[in-house]
Amino acid sequence: MLSAKLAIASHPNHQSIVKLSEGVAIGGKEIVIIAGPCTVENRLQMETVATKLQLSPIQALRGGAYKPRTSPYAFQGLGLEGLEILSAIRHKYNMPIVTEVMCISQIEDIVAHADMLQVGSRNMQNFDLLKALGKVNKPILLKRGLAATIEEFVMAAEYILSEGNSQVVLCERGVRSFDNYTRNILDLGAVVALKQITHLPVIVDPSHAVGKRELVAPLAKAAIACGADGLIIECHPQPEKSVSDARQALSLEDMVALVHSLRLVAAAVGREIPEIVDLPELAIA
Repeated sequence: MLSAKLAIASHPNHQSIVKLSEGVAIGGKEIVIIAGPCTVENRLQMETVATKLQLSPIQALRGGAYKPRTSPYAFQGLGLEGLEILSAIRHKYNMPIVTEVMCISQIEDIVAHADMLQVGSRNMQNFDLLKALGKVNKPILLKRGLAATIEEFVMAAEYILSEGNSQVVLCERGVRSFDNYTRNILDLGAVVALKQITHLPVIVDPSHAVGKRELVAPLAKAAIACGADGLIIECHPQPEKSVSDARQALSLEDMVALVHSLRLVAAAVGREIPEIVDLPELAIA
């Protein structure tokens, strides 16, 4: 771990803050909630999501335009069309966008349409991609690999940092185990360790960790209780009809209710969920 020169905290109070947009930053006192569907399916879907979530203390939207899938026959995302939908929603609803990048050739288009580039678990050790993202002037959300150790996770972040991009957020999303009741095993011990080892913000993805919507809320609360700086959670207007990850997606109503339920947990550990402020006038799409 000593070889991670840039990711390691220099003292116990060394904490970086990564800014997503004006007024939205990960790593401070305020818990940041990122929510939305696994995959961008169409404009109406994202309009419905944004309309509902902007009325709650959810600060950013997620949605995949490019989707790495286990099967090559599964829906792979809308690509550039999906990015254009996200960009239109971002502009109209004034909410920053987080979306996944899978390869170097996608970076330029994604940078033009999104506020944060997500590196999925399968690409955590795609070192050429990490180095390329180190040259990008955008925040990077780095997800832990399917079977990565904490040291491997931190060193993956080091690849980005070493190329000059200091805007890295770590995401614990569960690791593989011998159990199959849940999709993965959410390692909240890793969240605590990462908060002690590194100065980088750490968020948690309970959706991919457990793969069952009824387990998401309790683990979201546990993540905040153990020190996570934020959450990224899947939700959908009609979860059972989602083209990917339907089993783990919350309804929009349940998503909003979950965020409000986090207030007491956040307050108990000296953090806060933002209050809803007057909504900005929507831009013309």
